[in-house]
Amino acid sequence: MGTWKTRGLRGSTLEELINRTNESYREKGLALIQKIPTPITPIEIDKASRHITLAYFDMKSTVDYIGAVQGIPVCFDAKECAVRTFPLQNIHPHQIAFMREFEKQGGVAFIILSFTSQGEIYYVPFDVIAGFWKRMEDGGRKSFTYEEAAAKAWKIRSCRDMLVHYLEELQLDLDRKEALEQGGTP
Repeated sequence: MGTWKTRGLRGSTLEELINRTNESYREKGLALIQKIPTPITPIEIDKASRHITLAYFDMKSTVDYIGAVQGIPVCFDAKECAVRTFPLQNIHPHQIAFMREFEKQGGVAFIILSFTSQGEIYYVPFDVIAGFWKRMEDGGRKSFTYEEAAAKAWKIRSCRDMLVHYLEELQLDLDRKEALEQGGTP
């Protein structure tokens, strides 16, 4: 069990940008994506402000977001990295398992990864993450670098009120998967 006091606000800046983008997508009828709250058990509550100051996670969460884009089921997690190397320990085995099962059911899973030191945000397809994960399980690196991500993922841009406009990269991912299914090269 993790405590909310020590880890609860990591990634909140990226998530706020994604939340605003998802609201814009919903208003435009492009997508319906919801943030999945992590169930918590409050331990300490500040009586004056009525805010929770200490809590424990009730159970493992799956991913941060789930929904549909033009009829396509999607799920993704938002991650931030302050350095040029992303530790795979920041992705949990149950999240990998959920995303793998989600894709087997015909959905699209991915990670939105912000390299804060670079000021860049990337769409990382699940199969790329799964490749890094397998490399780790086979005794290789327990992380991947900014350069590896930039070579295998797509940089996300902002566009007006869509601050993390990931639908363009989702389309690239869908096109790549379709090419692979038809025996072509991505």
